[in-house]
Formats: sequence, structure tokens, C-alpha cells
Amino acid sequence: MGHRLGRASPVEGGDIPWSGCPAGDGLKHRTVRNAVFLSAGGDEVRVRLTNAFGERPIRVGRASVAIQDEGAAAVPGTLRSLTFDGRRGATIPAGAELFSDPVALDVEALSKLLVSVYTPQATGPVTNHPFTAQGNFLVRGDATRDVAGGGFASTPCWMLTSGVDVERGRKVTGTVVALGDSITDTAATTGNADQRWPDHLARRLDAVEGPTLSVANAGLGGNLLLGERDGQPFYGVGAVDRLDRDVLDQSGARTVILLEGINDIGYGSSAPEIIDGYRQIIDRAHARGLRIVGGTLLPFKGSSIWTPERQETWSAVNEWIRTGGEFDGVADFAAATASAGDPLRLAPAYDSGDALHPGDAGTEATAAAVDLDQLMPRHPRDPGHDWDGDHRRRD
Repeated sequence: MGHRLGRASPVEGGDIPWSGCPAGDGLKHRTVRNAVFLSAGGDEVRVRLTNAFGERPIRVGRASVAIQDEGAAAVPGTLRSLTFDGRRGATIPAGAELFSDPVALDVEALSKLLVSVYTPQATGPVTNHPFTAQGNFLVRGDATRDVAGGGFASTPCWMLTSGVDVERGRKVTGTVVALGDSITDTAATTGNADQRWPDHLARRLDAVEGPTLSVANAGLGGNLLLGERDGQPFYGVGAVDRLDRDVLDQSGARTVILLEGINDIGYGSSAPEIIDGYRQIIDRAHARGLRIVGGTLLPFKGSSIWTPERQETWSAVNEWIRTGGEFDGVADFAAATASAGDPLRLAPAYDSGDALHPGDAGTEATAAAVDLDQLMPRHPRDPGHDWDGDHRRRD
């Protein structure tokens, strides 16, 4: 299985402010049903379950996958039971992730799957992804084979599922991983509408004729580049610390797009400190044979974290991204989303209302700033690929 398509960035279980996610208390005799956006299609899928931050093993009684119809309901005839080494149940060790066996299922690009996991025993705090801009579902008992989904209540987080791989579809040669914070994760986009900028990038890549890439979203709301926010584990460990699990070890990873650092500026990090973090990620990506594209930080003047001193840091960081020559390519997200009258502010049409996060139109403009030729050109660090540079859109 080669092409990573679902979410890739879990955090430890705990209480999450402003959220009804039960990850802190954990699950017992419950089925969680996660809705997962697919960037590419195929006829075989494999699901990754996670207990990456768990302190004890988690027993999975049963699990299933299906194509989403509406809400918690599956498209009739598409529900498939999952097995693990041929067994319906499995135990996810503490600190580990677990792949299901591949299962035959025809899925279309830009569609959604429902991944259902039943936990018969108390799990303790559950590894999760807290901010999803996506409704997910929860019900008492084993409902993994429930097609209609009528008994499920909504829950705002992904739990236990960290991603889906799809294989044997059209010629997808690898995966581009978008590494970032809330602007990559959900921003202030419309819920259940798949309006994140990596979703828009997936649409652009799906429209390419010839070899193309799938997209994995490794964004985490509130995340820092350089460290963890004290007392707020729901924002995840820093990007430099989660890089292996969330990016480098993902199936089929070929290219990274890095858009992170605005939260570090808000916490007082200097431009040299942020640039040093970028260099660590660049070096580690290159050591694994991946390309890495640097995304300039979006304008933030007028937001709650803006100060003149932080503006100077932002300007220095973006200048280095553009001219430092250490990234394999640059996506100038700042220029693409800036106001024509003031390049230090988000364009009004792209601003969600807080002068920091782009809304739906802003995330689409962000994705449009990515040069597809930079994602997978012929390159000495990746001699085995067969990208032919044909980026014509289908009629």
C-alpha cells in the first residue's frame, strides 16, 4: 500500500477546552465512527489505528470501513469488516500504531470514508485529533456493521484512527504531506465541506493528467514549530518533534510543504530560532530523500497576536524562506493572500474575521499558490520517480 491519504497527526488524550470530545475520559463499550476525506481513489484500502500517546494497550473488538453516504450513514453495499493479521479483533500496544489488512473497496478521489472502531473495554485517555472541521460519530455498543447510522451522536474529534491508505488506483506516484498548524489543519473553514487548503490542493492534483500525487494533512491546530505549549497537550508536540511519525514515516511520502511558525512568533520566538527549526526539518527531510517546499507565513496584522516587533520577525522569516535557497521550492502563501492595499494584512475576501486565519476563499487561494512542478520534478534526491511534468487539466 503506497499512498497516504487520511489524517496523520494525533495528540495525547485529555480534556479539550471548548470541545465535547471524550478523549480525556476515554471509551468503553463504544463505537467511534470517523469521517475521513480521501485525496485519491483506488480499489483497495487499509486503515491505520493509533494508540501513539496511550499509556496502556487498547483492545479493538471490531472495526469496519465504508463509503460515507450522509452523516453517520454508509452507502449500502460498501461496508467492509476489517481484519488484523486475519483476525477481527486486535490490541494496539501503548505508544504504537496498527495497520489493518488490505480490503477490497472501490473508492473515488475526493470522497469520504467512515472508519468505525469498537472498544469493548475501558481505553483510558484516547489518542485523538481534536480540531477537525468535520463531524464524527459515537454510539454505545458495537455498531461497526451498522449501515444506517441512525443511533450515532456527533463528536468533534477523530479518535483511534490516524489515516487511510488507498492503492491500485490511477497513477498516483506518491504523497505530498502538508505540515502545519491550524491554518493547515482546519483554519476557520466551513465544517463538513472539506475546505482546508490541502483539500483544495488535492482537487488540483486530482485534475492533473498523467502521474500525480495524493495529499496527507499533517496540520495541528495551535501547533508550534519548536516545542509543546505548556499545559495544552491538545495542540500537540512541536513540528520538529513529530516530524518522523507525522511526515517522514507516512506511506508514499515524496514531498513536504511546510507552513508553520506563526504561533512561535506569537509566543516570542525570534527569526533565527524559527529558521533553525526550518533547517532541522529541511535536513531531516533531505536525509530521507524527500523534497521540501517552504510556505511563507500568511499576513497577520490586525490579529490578536500582532505587534510591531512580531511583524519584524514575520518579515525576516518570510524573506529567508523566499531567498535563503535551502528549501527545494517556495510557495508564497503570504503574497497570494495579502490585501492589495496592505501586504501585511489578509485580503478582506480571504479573512475569516480574525485577521489570522483564512476562510474558505483564503484556503483556496493558499492552495492555488503551490506550483505543482515544485512538488515532484526530476531531482537528484529522488532518482526513482517517474514524474513527467504533464500537468494538463482534464476537460
